[in-house]
Amino acid sequence: MIKLQSGNNPLFALQCLLAGIKMLGHQELRKYLLIPLVINLVLYSLAFVLSYYSVSGLIQHMIPDWLSWLHWILWPLFFISFIVISFFTFTLLANLIAAPYYSQLSAKTLQIISGQRIDPIEAAWDKVFFAELKRVGYLLLRVLPLLLLFLIPVVNMIAPLLWAIFAAWGIAMEFMAYPLENNGLLFAEQKQFLQQARWGVLSFGGVTGLGLSLPVINLLIGQAAVIGATLYVYKLSTNSNTLSAEDTP
Repeated sequence: MIKLQSGNNPLFALQCLLAGIKMLGHQELRKYLLIPLVINLVLYSLAFVLSYYSVSGLIQHMIPDWLSWLHWILWPLFFISFIVISFFTFTLLANLIAAPYYSQLSAKTLQIISGQRIDPIEAAWDKVFFAELKRVGYLLLRVLPLLLLFLIPVVNMIAPLLWAIFAAWGIAMEFMAYPLENNGLLFAEQKQFLQQARWGVLSFGGVTGLGLSLPVINLLIGQAAVIGATLYVYKLSTNSNTLSAEDTP
């Protein structure tokens, strides 16, 4: 039974995420980190190369020689745009592909901190994949209304804040899913859990989202978030709001 008394504490949630970062170097977790890392590296590398050559060709065809000085403006814009687009697309795609490995990473983390043998809930890869798509669908249905807020005068002043909150919620929902699934909670129950621990969950998702938006850091923050989310759920299930040295080996 998961207790939520301390789940709303933002400091506790961030403490769990920090502990997850520290556990990245744990000897027993390394093999679970490699495949998601390779997936991210391949996706980002392909996306960067394809984007670079596409933009380069577009600039050469669209910008005449006498406006060549615009290259100094367009290329910085390209790199900024790549970071933004990769955050909203390739990070999501990488999580979809890495979902089965993240589930195993969460189970192994739980085994380490609990001292008991834990096996992830057995599920076919396609079921895991479609579970991810269900979460994506839930989030996409709410993206369009939020985007429309940017077009409404006065309301568009608070639209960026609402978008940031929504992004934090979606990211937390993604990474909390793995330990919650290993606790036997389905999608509807996961949403109920997140709603009852809203402030802690939003803090966790917000900081994780910031890490996902930073180059290099975003290659490992996903794995750290899975570990941190596992610690978060485990400590709530044991009705404790502190992390001991034994929990973060």
